[in-house]
Amino acid sequence: MARTDEAEAFVVGVYMAVQEIPHGKVTSYGHIAYLIGKPQCPRQVGQALKHLPSNSNNDAQGNTVVFHNGNVPWQRVISSNGIIPVRDDPTAAARHAQALRSEGVTVTTRAGGALHVDLDGFGWFPGSLPSEGEGSVYGDGDD
Repeated sequence: MARTDEAEAFVVGVYMAVQEIPHGKVTSYGHIAYLIGKPQCPRQVGQALKHLPSNSNNDAQGNTVVFHNGNVPWQRVISSNGIIPVRDDPTAAARHAQALRSEGVTVTTRAGGALHVDLDGFGWFPGSLPSEGEGSVYGDGDD
C-alpha cells in the first residue's frame, strides 16, 4: 500500500534526522520524533526504522531506493532508557548491539539480559538538527 504524502514526509524526515547522528553516538526514538517536530510519535519513528529497506536496489514498484540500511544508521536509535529494544526476531537485539559496538559504543548486559547503552556517555540529544543551523545542545552531542 502506498504511503500518503504526509506519511512519506514523516518517514523521509526520520531517515534524514537519523543520518545526522554522529558515529559512536546514540539517541532515542522520542528524540528523533522531537527533532522532526513530531514529539508525540516515537513509536512511528520505530516503525519507520523497522521498514528501512535493506539495500539500495529498487523497491517492489521499481523505484530506486534512496534511504536504506547502508546510509541510514538505524542502530544509533534506541529506547529512551538506553535499552536496545527486543523485537520479534530474538537475534535482532544482539545484531543491534554488535552494530553499535563496531562504532565503539559500549553495550552492557543488564539483569534479565537487557542490552543497555549508557546515555550519559554515548547519548546525542541536540536541541535541533545540525543541518538546521544553530541550536542548543545538551550532553556532549556536538562531537
